[in-house]
Amino acid sequence: MTTKTGRYSGYIRPFSYLIDFIIINVLAFYMMPFHNTILYALFISFAWFAIAIHLGFYEVYRYTKVIAILNKAVKQAVLFGLFCLALELYFSEFANQKKVVLFVFVSWTLVLTIKIFIYYFLRRFRVLYGGNSRTVVLLGNDASIEPLKQFFTDNPDYGYNLAQIFSLHENKRDKIRACLSYVSTNKIDEIYCSVADVSDNQMAEIIDFADNNLKTLKFIPDEKQLLSTNMKFEFYDYIPIISLRNILQEESFNKVIKRIFDLTFSLVIIIGLLSWLLPIMAVIIKLDSKGPVFFIQKRNGLKYKKFNCYKFRSMELNDNSDVELASKNDLRITKVGKFIRKTSMDELPQFFNVFFGEMSIVGPRPHMVSVANIYAAKVDKFMVRHFVKPGITGLAQTKGYRGEVETDEDIINRVKYDIFYIENWSVLLDIKIIFITVFNTLRGDKKAY
Repeated sequence: MTTKTGRYSGYIRPFSYLIDFIIINVLAFYMMPFHNTILYALFISFAWFAIAIHLGFYEVYRYTKVIAILNKAVKQAVLFGLFCLALELYFSEFANQKKVVLFVFVSWTLVLTIKIFIYYFLRRFRVLYGGNSRTVVLLGNDASIEPLKQFFTDNPDYGYNLAQIFSLHENKRDKIRACLSYVSTNKIDEIYCSVADVSDNQMAEIIDFADNNLKTLKFIPDEKQLLSTNMKFEFYDYIPIISLRNILQEESFNKVIKRIFDLTFSLVIIIGLLSWLLPIMAVIIKLDSKGPVFFIQKRNGLKYKKFNCYKFRSMELNDNSDVELASKNDLRITKVGKFIRKTSMDELPQFFNVFFGEMSIVGPRPHMVSVANIYAAKVDKFMVRHFVKPGITGLAQTKGYRGEVETDEDIINRVKYDIFYIENWSVLLDIKIIFITVFNTLRGDKKAY
């Protein structure tokens, strides 16, 4: 079956608007006891779509992650619910607040269910029939474009049809012209060009071609050229200003939400688990080897400030604990230490760090001072991790980059994931990371030693 490129793309969002409009108003008609139904319908419809536009609720693209959809959906439900409660207070002095809450919950659940269904239906539709797709070409050196080539090849459900690759290892000018000619004579939707592999003049030529031929042009940045995935664009009067990084956790509202989440979670663990486990662990650790129950180590946290990081002691007392990282089959690790490190129980005292405000439940893992100083001088953008509080677990750890740093790639990839987390933080992302961490711990992590 041959399907035109992006055949139904223009209808997806209006269809979503219509479905949500029908759901909200039909439910309001049957569930809300208002006399002036039309006026109420106008109010809630305007509120729903005004909030949705502000949050980008309908800005779901083929590369959008489900966690991002859920994050926007939760914000949409909270703000819409507050508006409906305020409307209820104005009209009926809070006589039907339970019905309002039920109405918001049911309508939001239906809207989200249909939204997720459409999202996965389109992914399946692209695989089976090739519909709702984009035909693309890649332009650049093999090393630069290989990851994106692999992504397009391995993920047909995203709907990108890779038509041609133009390698720029040699004869760049001829290859660029061949690429532009190919795009002109074939139904190509998007050009992906590696920034590092073309000169300024060549880039200007490609941009002019794309603009004049109504082609979408996207650039693949070099790792050293990549400034931020979340730059903030502002105007000082009429002067455009770009903030290098938009640290979401620095915003006042987000800071409060993050702190409430950390306090609540840490108190649950401290009261519900550590209150009885700590004395037991103290006895076991003391019986196993000489030394204190807790291992306290200076680490770098928020703004690179040092703090005391708490752990259950898992090693024999030694002079190298602050300069030498634990390695596989490390002779310094005690019998009990092997178990608590394998199960990550040695990290549990760090919930006290979270309670005291020195750490967060989720964030970049803190390194001991001596190692952090080495990485700061050696690894590009390592210091960006310290824009936020360090965490007990983090995105990098769920991707396999925990524990010992065996190669340079380990720390480089850890930094990449940490920066991605910082610039894409949400409460739902924190919850997802926590669940994956618990699952990996129960399953057994091969790097937990």
